[in-house]
This record gives sequence, structure tokens and C-alpha cells, in this order.
Amino acid sequence: MTKVGIVDYGRGNLRSVENAFLAIGAEAKLITTAEELDGITHLVVPGQGEFGDCAAHLKQQGLFDPIRQWAAANKPYLGICVGYQLIFDSGEESPGAEGLGIIAGEVKKFPQVGLKIPHMGWNTITPSDLAHPIWNELPTDPYFYFVHSYYPEPASQDDVAATCDYALPFAAAVTRGKLIATQFHPEKSQHNGLQLLRNFVAIEA
Repeated sequence: MTKVGIVDYGRGNLRSVENAFLAIGAEAKLITTAEELDGITHLVVPGQGEFGDCAAHLKQQGLFDPIRQWAAANKPYLGICVGYQLIFDSGEESPGAEGLGIIAGEVKKFPQVGLKIPHMGWNTITPSDLAHPIWNELPTDPYFYFVHSYYPEPASQDDVAATCDYALPFAAAVTRGKLIATQFHPEKSQHNGLQLLRNFVAIEA
């Protein structure tokens, strides 16, 4: 039976993520310790705020290495917003702070090109491979809701699952095995977001 664990490290609107999973009929609970990962089939790492602060809180709660190990074991994993950015090696927002290093790359600040920063609101994404199951039952160029001032730059384009254009083209989502991570907020993206969560839950544990 599918059981979703949502990592609670005091950063992010976790209730909206939990409620979104409940809305699609998934069993979901908040996780605050490594021990609570027992029995979980699908792990979600959300987050809002500063890269280094979020990484530090994961370490303080003893969740940093267990999350790495979960991803290394190719178990279903969903990173959202800062929970997406943290899967990379480092971020310009927090020089010297260690990311999870699950996917090689750096999180960079949007350039000043006359657009409002943060990138906030609805925007379309372009999936790299519409045949990937994460995009099942979604439009060709679906809209999702974004709120961010920094964007990940993966070292390998092979990891990029979707792009978005704001100030420059950037990786709006990545996939690797059973790992999925999105810069946008599925829990705030109405029908498209709920469908993406359904697709995530459908991944075999």
C-alpha cells in the first residue's frame, strides 16, 4: 500500500502539500525523524526559504543522510521548490553550504534583465519527454505555479525533465530513476498539480 511521507523540517507550507495528497486519496503523513521513514513508500521533500538554512535544519533533525540514502536506493522521491534545489551540490544563495548532492549541479540566482524577481505566478513548462509517466494525462505545455529567485542548473542535460523560460531557459524539473523534483509547486497548481501528484504516487515503490 502506498504511504507518502512529507519531510517536515520547519520550512515550507507543509499542510498544503499534505492536503493535496489527501485530495487525491493518498495516505500521507509528516516526517520529522529518520525513524519515521519506516513504512513509507514515497518520500516528499518540500521547502521554502533559504538554501543553507533548509540544509542545516535537515542535518539538525538527522534527516540529511537518510534522504540521500533514500534517493541512492532509487525509491520514489519528490522534491518541491527548495526541496528541489537541495538535491544539487551547492547554491549561490548560501556559499559554502552543502546540498544533498544527489544530482550534480548548482543553484543560481536569476540575472537582472528587467523582470521581477522572484519569479512568481503561473508559467508554462515544456517537458523534455512527454512519454515519461510523470506527465501522464497532462497537457503538452502545462501551466504550474512558481515562487522563486534561484534556479538549478544541472551539470547534465540528461537529468532535465522540463524547462521553463523566465529571464532565461531553466530546468523547471528533473528526473532520475524514481526521483522527480520540481521548481514549481504542484500543491498550488490546481488540476495540473494534482495530476502530477497522482502520477508520482503511481510510481511503483
